[in-house]
Amino acid sequence: MSRLALPQWSGTLAVKAAVFIAVMCCALAALLGVLVHVSVTNQTVGQARDLALSRLTDATRAYQAGDTLLPGAGVDPPGLPPRLRELAVEGKRGTMVSRHLGHPTMWAAGPADRNRALAVEVDYSQQSRTIAGLDRAILWSSGLAIGVTLLVGAFAVTRVTRRLHATATVARRISAGDLDARVGDPRTKDGTRPQDEVGAVAAALDSMAASLQGKLLSEQRFTADVAHELRTPLTGLHAAAELLPPGRPTELVRDRVAALRTLTEDLLEISRLDAGREKLEVDTEELGALAVRVVRASGTDTEIAVVRDVRVETDRRRLERVLGNLVANAHRHGRGPVSVTVDGPAVTVRDHGEGFPEYLVEHGPQRFRTEGGATGHGLGLTIAVGQAEVLGARLEFANAPDGGAVAVLTLPHDPAVPDGPM
Repeated sequence: MSRLALPQWSGTLAVKAAVFIAVMCCALAALLGVLVHVSVTNQTVGQARDLALSRLTDATRAYQAGDTLLPGAGVDPPGLPPRLRELAVEGKRGTMVSRHLGHPTMWAAGPADRNRALAVEVDYSQQSRTIAGLDRAILWSSGLAIGVTLLVGAFAVTRVTRRLHATATVARRISAGDLDARVGDPRTKDGTRPQDEVGAVAAALDSMAASLQGKLLSEQRFTADVAHELRTPLTGLHAAAELLPPGRPTELVRDRVAALRTLTEDLLEISRLDAGREKLEVDTEELGALAVRVVRASGTDTEIAVVRDVRVETDRRRLERVLGNLVANAHRHGRGPVSVTVDGPAVTVRDHGEGFPEYLVEHGPQRFRTEGGATGHGLGLTIAVGQAEVLGARLEFANAPDGGAVAVLTLPHDPAVPDGPM
């Protein structure tokens, strides 16, 4: 049996707190109202009953002495409740409230001669109005108290939820890569003030963000320093390798030196991306033609299809870098055929290999991490993601249902820019 779907707002802390406060206020108001109503009603009815029984005693004496009965007293008077008359005929005394001639009346009855009942009636209108007025006062005061309590409670809860919302917003910013984001709760800066749970969470989040930022900056500085330090000896190695005599060993040395130089340049590029120092050189480009140039420059057997060409305002060099890395990664780690499809502002690069690792699909590429026996350093896709962020594009990774890795690069596109030729 499926559960009833609740609206999204019903899960917020403010709504839950408001419902809890309202329920508790209603329950407390109902309890106090019932207690006051029962207490006052018992007291009022008791006073009216005592008065009626006292008059019944006086009427009984007068009836037994043969005197004239006072007004409101009589034998089997009209309007006497039948149940009360039956009780009096049985020889017992009792009281009962009923309506007589359109007015609330307190009856008191006792036994008389020849199976008749002697009864007196007391006007109960004033007592009835008192109880009705009390009930209205209880309802109005309860409603007013509930309303005031809800307003005060909502104000207090809103202050807490506003601080929690600010903390959650900062946490999302940190998760998105903004390591400079801080909650900055003023309550955490004053050591003399007692800290509540929300302030403790805010302080812990700020401390975590500062620690994480420090570690990442240290890692970025280390990467940049290593890459810069490697440049000088690599230049010397490259010059020395060029002086070696031709032969297989020389080719191996030159190949390894070239790979090491490529790795160093990749590290330098990543350090620049991490530092956020990259600047765009924007121009209008035909996306289909640019993708064709990238495929041709790769020197690989890659299928290219332009379903719908568009003009985009982008940095040509960076876009070529992203597409080139995606095509190279598809050939290096996947299997053919490899295809590049341009459909509007989206470029899809697909191979027919084993697909991306699960961690990469869920969390994106991570430098120096490979799985499944794959070779490489994981820097190509990392650079592609970094350059895509600089371009303002979105790069997504997935695995095709029938096998193969799929990378989709979606560029920002202004519809006002005319599309390129088909």
